[in-house]
Amino acid sequence: MEQWLSLIQDVGFPIFVSFYLMHRVESKLEEIKHALLSLK
Repeated sequence: MEQWLSLIQDVGFPIFVSFYLMHRVESKLEEIKHALLSLK
């Protein structure tokens, strides 16, 4: 059981950070998209 807990702790944090960064990048891409569409 401790091995599973250790694995989740080791893998879970990088996954959380990755999802957080992807969410930030997605919001920035939406802003860029709206800016480009407003140029038309």
